Amino acid sequence: MERNITDGRQGGQHPYVGMWVTKDGYIRHELLPDGRYDEARGKRQSAYQGHYVVDGDHIEYVDDTGFTADGDFKDGVLYHAGMVLHRVNTR
Repeated sequence: MERNITDGRQGGQHPYVGMWVTKDGYIRHELLPDGRYDEARGKRQSAYQGHYVVDGDHIEYVDDTGFTADGDFKDGVLYHAGMVLHRVNTR
């Protein structure tokens, strides 16, 4: 089985780069093209930052303190740690 791993730090941009938010807008994940992410919570900007790797439709996060988490993209939705995040079109 061929794996499709994309790590922005190695120059490959995947289709999931961009802003993902919960329906209420409280949690916001910005997946940056360089393999970094920035998570905001409520009024707290940059509550968590770190890097991520996408393997097909699966995402692995490692924040700058070493905490790890993961999620899955399905039908244009990101499911992560019990949260449901939708893409925001920022263009």
